[in-house]
Amino acid sequence: MKFLDRVYERARQRKARIVLAEGEDARVQEAGRRIEREGLGTVELLDRRTTHDARRTMISLLRSRRPDKFPTDTAASQALEHPLTLGACLVGVGDADVMLGGAMYTSAETIRAALWAVGTAPGIATVSGAFYMVRGEAVLTFTDCAVVPEPTPAQLADSALAAARDRRLIVGDEPVVALLSYSTKGSAGGPRVERVRRAMELLGARAPDFACDGELQGDAALVAEVAARKARGSAAAGRANVLVFPDLDSGNIAYKLVQRLGDWQAIGPILQGLARPVADLSRGATADDIVDTAAVAVLQAGR
Repeated sequence: MKFLDRVYERARQRKARIVLAEGEDARVQEAGRRIEREGLGTVELLDRRTTHDARRTMISLLRSRRPDKFPTDTAASQALEHPLTLGACLVGVGDADVMLGGAMYTSAETIRAALWAVGTAPGIATVSGAFYMVRGEAVLTFTDCAVVPEPTPAQLADSALAAARDRRLIVGDEPVVALLSYSTKGSAGGPRVERVRRAMELLGARAPDFACDGELQGDAALVAEVAARKARGSAAAGRANVLVFPDLDSGNIAYKLVQRLGDWQAIGPILQGLARPVADLSRGATADDIVDTAAVAVLQAGR
């Protein structure tokens, strides 16, 4: 069974409540029909005319989570006029399991709504974005390829931790995390190498329950023979399945090169680091992309 087939099969067992926030979009409408035909969950389509019985509860949620942004009921009520905020709040109050947005709106708007309504996961302060790169039976997690342009060491550590947690939920195997650099174990120096080294220190201090190492070049992270020469004794070198890129440039360029030149399928971007699943869709997404992202997001719920 192929990776996506396994994802779909496991998602079907969840019987999830899925909110599609951009119900006016033809791609989203088609995806909603396909999600229900595939048995991935029940779908609620939103638009700017949508009202909801839980509105009072959602106003209270926004005001309690972000009193700086929503000091009054009126301010919170006005925010709920936006379908992304409404959809994220349905997840936040427990009336939905997953929300997908970003087919019509920007990633920034989708992430902002998620932060207002559900916030970040315990122990994580950074939202990041991963792609699941699939070819045959191989599945690699590439992170961050979508959100943080120039991450701090703490943000790199957050991205690594979030990607490892999600890999267990989505792929179902044990994460092996490599923090990538143009240097392997001191072979080069400079501020960008130091940033990756510091990120690894911060990640290690959090006592992760998965194998991890850095700084590692890409070949040392992936190829056992190279790892034996460059990073002997490493817990992750030569067998990494989660690649943490040092910045958004490298992550975004790498996934597209692998996708286009290596004939890998790229599933994502998958938002990670949130307390509950809110998924971001590329504004160029097809209905197929939306259905695939929905199946992955259902597994992120972890139930």
